[in-house]
Amino acid sequence: MFSSKVFSGLNENALRYLLPTWMTAMSGVVLRLSFGTLFFWIWGLFTRHKAAPASLRDKLTLLGVGIIFVFGYMWTLLLGLTYTTPISSSIFISLQPVWVYIICLFLRTEHLSKGKVIGILVGFGGALLCVMTQHSGSVASDPFKGNMFCLASSVLFASYLVIEKRYLKRLSSATVSKWTFLGGALPAIVMVCFQGWHASVLTQGLFSTPMLILLFVLIFPTSVSYLLQDFALTELPATVVALYGDLILVVAAIASYILGQDIFSWWQIAAIILMIISVYLVEVAEKKGDDAVAQKHL
Repeated sequence: MFSSKVFSGLNENALRYLLPTWMTAMSGVVLRLSFGTLFFWIWGLFTRHKAAPASLRDKLTLLGVGIIFVFGYMWTLLLGLTYTTPISSSIFISLQPVWVYIICLFLRTEHLSKGKVIGILVGFGGALLCVMTQHSGSVASDPFKGNMFCLASSVLFASYLVIEKRYLKRLSSATVSKWTFLGGALPAIVMVCFQGWHASVLTQGLFSTPMLILLFVLIFPTSVSYLLQDFALTELPATVVALYGDLILVVAAIASYILGQDIFSWWQIAAIILMIISVYLVEVAEKKGDDAVAQKHL
């Protein structure tokens, strides 16, 4: 998960560089989901002898999950990054543990915890601080609009984590990912037919900066990162996997200041600190809950 989220953090900065100068959000979604689909179907060829067979119902359900959650997450994320900064986007992505916990509460796979509730409130405080203090400028054309799209992306991705965790208990990561990515690619291709294809990055040389950045996005954050996440979900609870999203915020913040993709702000630093505290409180509450369960079994 550490490696996966480091790639995801750099993904924020890479996408911000490409959007909207070198490609539109929808064209970027098509490129990512098409490449990811190809990657996981090829990966499935090498792992099929060890994979449990998926029923027709499983395949159709996973396609639906891809259409709603995988496509929805990537589309809202790229739209958000078109208008806001990588740091602001990452602040909302860091809310993923909060959404996973709330979803699990509704599904009754988690119990209400005072520590987690406090952590959730602190996290919302950090996100609200980001929304209220960020203004349009040279690094963000419409931060409020972008932040709202990023907020939606974090909810959709958290939902995907919870659903994917359930399927990975009996199906291989290749099976789950190839069908969900295929499901996500279908509406993206349909929508780009109406919105138009705009990806001038593909006209650049193979070793040009835009093309190298696009190749990084397609290979590492889109494919390798999701593969590593699948492996982690087979060993860790979805809430713990979501906690590693905090690394995205740290990596994106460092890279943004170095690359000049954001302007230093004490309000932004305060929001980042609140998000880190939020994740810490949720993680501590998670550990206490696990320890209590283990003690009960003893």
